[in-house]
Amino acid sequence: MSAAPLSPATARAHSNIALIKYWGKRDAALNLPAVGSISITLDALYTDTRVGFHAGIDRDSVDIGGRKVDAAPFTRFLDLIRARAGIEHRARVESWNNFPTGAGLASSASGYAALALAACRAAGLDTNARELSMLARQGSGSAARSIFGGLVEMHRGESASGEDAYAEPLLGPADWPLGVVVAITDRNAKRVNSTAGMTGLAERSDYYDAWVARAPRDLADMRNAIAARDFETVGALTEMSCLKLHGLMLSTRPGLLYWNAATVAAMHAVRELREAGTPVYFTIDAGPQVKAICAPEHTGEVARVVANVPGVLDTRVSGLGPDAHLLD
Repeated sequence: MSAAPLSPATARAHSNIALIKYWGKRDAALNLPAVGSISITLDALYTDTRVGFHAGIDRDSVDIGGRKVDAAPFTRFLDLIRARAGIEHRARVESWNNFPTGAGLASSASGYAALALAACRAAGLDTNARELSMLARQGSGSAARSIFGGLVEMHRGESASGEDAYAEPLLGPADWPLGVVVAITDRNAKRVNSTAGMTGLAERSDYYDAWVARAPRDLADMRNAIAARDFETVGALTEMSCLKLHGLMLSTRPGLLYWNAATVAAMHAVRELREAGTPVYFTIDAGPQVKAICAPEHTGEVARVVANVPGVLDTRVSGLGPDAHLLD
């Protein structure tokens, strides 16, 4: 990394949804994942974040969607960047999501990826993509993947320092175009955020050890299916990983139930579509929103069907998104 003069910077990063899910940490302090993951980045859902470091202010300030929020979690993250850049200036951060925040649509992933890129540039750091991925991971585990577009793999890593826990692209957005229909069933922030839900899993779930042990095989199977452009296998593995994740959540003491009635109805609608001949598969992160994955030519049909599911409030149609990038 090299330093340059300070000036504000604005970055955009897109949310991602995991096909092979991440849940659990092997080191909470460094935010190191217990398992690897594979995701797709969405072009329709993104965060724009502007960061400026300023002399003469005594504390960081953070606005999300025009509302001031507690800056403390972001100060810890910004301190990592200040230490690298050798500066002490406090920051003004302004961030906007074009989708509901904290509702199971990976706003923390796009948010911390955009923050990492904008803050590094504003601090005068010339960081490469791997460095950005490792930095974003320390804000949110899934943010490491939102540095990249297309299909992305996050490595669990083995090092205690976290130097081998980073994401890297498998295929670019144009290498294998896919469509995603997002069914929004609740716009409110979820009651239990992902960090709280993952805390102490080894003691809170009898299924956790099996989840961790199986992860390398699931990742290898998905990697092979993506390399072969085998959509049927990719879809089947995606649904399997989704349901296994939520089974793990249900087994956690106390049990985590993120679904609502519309979530379940949308899952059934996707399976009924598939049984009728449309290749489409669902996945759900830690929240109530359903994402239906299909070929781009089927997104219109899939969107019409899931939009008619009782309780679905809105739908978003997306393709695969690009790398995080500067807007200045």
